[in-house]
Formats: sequence, structure tokens, C-alpha cells
Amino acid sequence: MGRSATNLHFANALLPAGWAADVRLTIREGLIAGVETCTAPHVEDQRHAVALPGVGNLHSHAFQRGMAGLAERRGPAGDSFWTWRETMYRFVERIGPDELQALAALAYVEMLESGFTRVGEFHYLHHAAGGGAFADPAEMSQAIFAAAAESGIGLTHLPVFYAHGGFGGSAPGKAQRRFVHDIDGYARLVDATRAAAAQLPDAIVAVAPHSLRAVTPDELRAILPLAGDGPIHIHIAEQVKEVEDCIAWSGARPVEWLLDNAAVDARWCLVHATHMTDAEAAAMARSGAVAGLCPITEANLGDGIFPAEPFLTAGGRFGVGSDSNVLIDMTEELRLLEYGQRLARRERNLLAREPGRSTGQDLFEAAVAGGAQAMGFESGLAVGNAADLFSLSPGHPSLAGRGPDALLDSLIFASRRGAVDCVWRRGQKLVSQGRHRARDAIAARYRGTLTALLA
Repeated sequence: MGRSATNLHFANALLPAGWAADVRLTIREGLIAGVETCTAPHVEDQRHAVALPGVGNLHSHAFQRGMAGLAERRGPAGDSFWTWRETMYRFVERIGPDELQALAALAYVEMLESGFTRVGEFHYLHHAAGGGAFADPAEMSQAIFAAAAESGIGLTHLPVFYAHGGFGGSAPGKAQRRFVHDIDGYARLVDATRAAAAQLPDAIVAVAPHSLRAVTPDELRAILPLAGDGPIHIHIAEQVKEVEDCIAWSGARPVEWLLDNAAVDARWCLVHATHMTDAEAAAMARSGAVAGLCPITEANLGDGIFPAEPFLTAGGRFGVGSDSNVLIDMTEELRLLEYGQRLARRERNLLAREPGRSTGQDLFEAAVAGGAQAMGFESGLAVGNAADLFSLSPGHPSLAGRGPDALLDSLIFASRRGAVDCVWRRGQKLVSQGRHRARDAIAARYRGTLTALLA
């Protein structure tokens, strides 16, 4: 954006140290170059009511935005994640690079409009229809990069290593052939995606073993060095059947096995981790890994409810993601996270850190910090960080009369999407009055693409 500065003034802003009044942000070359508090606006400043740091969406499968609502018909037997997965396999078979870009671009627009400013794209759709390799191993990743570029969202790209159909190295199924790599092919994929990521200003390429059922212990050990000091993400303990199959294979539960057999630390994000014993939850918390929670998808798939009490009591960290993208809404992820705990325990305000704390603020700040840790970037409205933030609509009915102490409770528990006004990503205003500047064109292409895919 050149060397000239943009200045934003907010009546109230949530800074790393807490709420502050009359905050002036100076943005230069996409970064926050200055933060002043208790200062009057200058004549050239853009003025807004409330500033919040952008939230990281730590787990997304962007292509699944296109199948939202297509798996909600009751089957002849018990429906579950495993029957939903068959619908996903059928849908994915027709998606090429152009279709992927169109689906991902709309998903990323919707993320930005809800306050997500960076996405962790857990990307396992690598090969051409039928499973054949593209000449460029990063062909499908390039479509993700293009979607991120046209939407403006920040990207932590997580090319997935997927080799098997079940625990113990069983052969992958025919429906999984577009996902599968060997170790050497995966290393080439990671190299290619890192080279391609240079087209985006601050993209990060990390490493993602899909799950313990899709990766053998030897393969896991072989691919982890590719992460370097960067993030490592893995699906784990999402389903009861997954836990039972892991015990049958190894004699241990998934999180238990991983903590005993890998050097899990703060670089790791354990996505879902739904079915843990209290001992597993406490041990995971001690490792420093982030729990990647996706409450909307976990509810949609009937996964279960995350064991928050033992995990948080032991100092655990979490972030949120939109996963299947069946509904993209940052505040709804946080609301459902708290409400799931309330339903399970029949109590209220369970995720506030201590008595008297705002539940909404504690949820929000935890998600900001956990998302940043899991995706390898610095978050918050502080000098040197990317200028990723959003403002709230001062005229929204659910925010009327609220001071800073009640704003996040009202945003998360009492507001709808119209509460988000503007969104900036690296200092560029991408969303105004709740609407992305490229929404019309991106949505039109999405509709055409989806109509063709479902014909």
C-alpha cells in the first residue's frame, strides 16, 4: 500500500492489555505502525466506534462450502459423520482447480464478513479427478492461493499428508484417491506450495498429517521435520468409532497415543480432540498444543462436545474454525462453544476464566490468541502486527447503550451478523457495512460453478 500512512480512530478498542478509549491506529505497509490511546481524532482520520482484532479461523475445508445443506436428508440407517463422508466423497470428485477457487473465494468472503481475517486451510484435495497427478503438484493449492488473493484473507496453508484408509496402514479407498501421497510426493508438494505462497504477502505453509487413521507412525515421523519451526495440525479423536478403532490398533486412545509417540508442543493444533478422558485433556493442555474447536461442524456432524473443564483447568488453549463451512459465522462458533458446555453441564457462563469475568470477552480473547498460535502469526492491535481488525456497527440494536464491559457479551450472545461493520486486512478495508467489496462478482461465479457441479 506504499509508504503513506492510514490512520483509524476508534472511540473504544480492545488492545492486548484490555479496553482503551480514544484509540488512534497508524497503519503503514499493511502493519500497525503506531497505537495511541486517550487521543483526539485528527481531521484526516477515519472514525469508527469500536475496534476488535481479527480472529483466526484455524480449520477450514473450503471446498465443502459448496455442499452445505446437501447432507441433511435422513438415510435408511443411523446417520453419522461416516455417512456424511460418503456425500463429501461424491461431491469432491467433480471439483477441479477452477471450481475449487470459486468455492473457496466465497467461503473466504463470508469469513471476512464475520470477523475472521486469516484462515487455516486444511487442504487434502491434491490430485486430478480419478487420482492422477497434476504436472504441478501444487495445482490445487494454487487455486486456494488465488481465492485468498481475490478475497484478501490471510492464509496459513496446510497441505495434508493422507496415505491410508484406516489405522495400521490399510489401503485407501477408491473415493480417497485424490487425497493420497507417499512421503517423497508429499515433500515435493510442500516445497511447491511454499514456492507458490510467495505470491501472497504473509502466507504461511505448514504441515498437516491428516489423522492417525490416515498416517502410519513411520510416516508421521518422516513428515514432521518438514514443518521446521512452523505449525503442525492433525484431526484427532473426533468420533467415538475413531477412538475405538485406535484402541483396537494400538491399545491406546488417539490423544494418548499421540502424546506418547510424538513431541507434541506449542506448534501443534489438535483439531476436534472431542473424545478425551480427563487425563488426556490435562496432558494435552500441559503440552502447550492448541485445541482446534469447530462447534458448528461438530454439532452438524453429531461429533460430541469438547471436554472443556479438565482442559481449561489445566491451562489449555483453544481456537475456533469453520471446518466443513456448513455455516460460516465467527460469533456463532463462540456462542455454540459456550452453549454446548452449558447443555452438557446444565450451568451457565462456564468458559469465563473466573467469577466476575465477561464470558464473551474471555471466549473472544482466547480464540484470538489460540488461532494466532495455531497458525503461526502474531495477533492483536499492537505495533508490528498486521493491521487485521474489524469494527462494530454503532447503530446495531443489540449493541445499543453497551459500554466496553458488555460489548463482547452482546456481540456473541445477542447479535446477528449485521453487528460487524468494517473489516481491514493488512490495512485494506475489505468489508464496509458488513459487505465484502467483491461479494457480487464472487457470489455470481460461485452460483454458476455450483449449478454446473450439481447438474
